[in-house]
Amino acid sequence: MTTIGPSPTQLRFAERPIDIPGTPESRWREWLSGRTPTDLEVTVDRLIVLGAHPDDEVLGVGGIMSIAARAGVAVTVVCMSDGSGSHPGSATVSPERLVMRRHLELDTAATLLGLDRPRWHGLPDGDLAAHHEAMCRIVDGYLDACGDESVAVLAVWSGDGHPDHEALGNCAREVCTRRGVPLWMYPIWMWHWATPGDDAVPWDRLRRAPLSPLEVAVKHAAVHAFASQVRPLSDDPADKAILPPHVLAHLTRPTEYVFT
Repeated sequence: MTTIGPSPTQLRFAERPIDIPGTPESRWREWLSGRTPTDLEVTVDRLIVLGAHPDDEVLGVGGIMSIAARAGVAVTVVCMSDGSGSHPGSATVSPERLVMRRHLELDTAATLLGLDRPRWHGLPDGDLAAHHEAMCRIVDGYLDACGDESVAVLAVWSGDGHPDHEALGNCAREVCTRRGVPLWMYPIWMWHWATPGDDAVPWDRLRRAPLSPLEVAVKHAAVHAFASQVRPLSDDPADKAILPPHVLAHLTRPTEYVFT
C-alpha cells in the first residue's frame, strides 16, 4: 500500500524545512511544563524499536532504550533503510560511503547506550513507501521470533511529516493492530514543524519518560556519534548538517515522549 500524494503532515514539514527555524525549544519546554502526561512503563520482556533511518531510534528514544536494557528488557533495534539519502548533492561523500559511515555510527551509538548491535535491512532511503509489504514481513518476522516473550513495538510516528517515517509508522500500526501487540510511536520532526497544542498532534495519547542527568549525558554522547548528521561534511552547502542545533535541542532534552 502506497500513499498517493503528500499527506497533510508532509506538506507542513515541507513548509518548514530544517534549515529555517521551527518552534523554539524554549517554547516547547514552557508548554510541556504545564502538562502532566502519564509516565511510560516498559514492563515487557522484549522491545522491538523500528527506525526508518540510522539515527531515528537514538534521537527519539535513546534514553528509553537504554533504561529498558539496563532493567533487563531485551531491546532489538531495527533500521529499515540504508541511510544513503541524507546528502544527495554531496561531492564529498558518495552514497555508498555514506551507507558505511551511517552503519558504523548507529553501531557505535547503540554500544554507548548499552544495546546489542542493530539489525539492518538496507531498503532504499527516501522510498520506504514503495516497500510497505517488505517492511511488514520484516516486522512480522521479528515478532514471530519472540515466541512466548511479552513484547511491545516502538516505531517512528506515522504523522511525523517525513515520508519514510510515515511509511514505517503506517506499517508498524498495521502489523501491531493485526497481531494485538502494543505500539508506541516516537516523534522527531514534529517538534520542528508543529506548535504547542497543534490540532495535528494526538496530545491525549502522549506519554513521557524522564531521564536522569547521567542518562541525558549518555544519550548526548550517542547522538553525537552520528557525525555525518550533526556536523557538516564540508563547507559546501550540499554538505550541511542534517541535524542543526535548533533541531537537536528538541531531541536531547531531559524527557522523551511517545504516543500510545
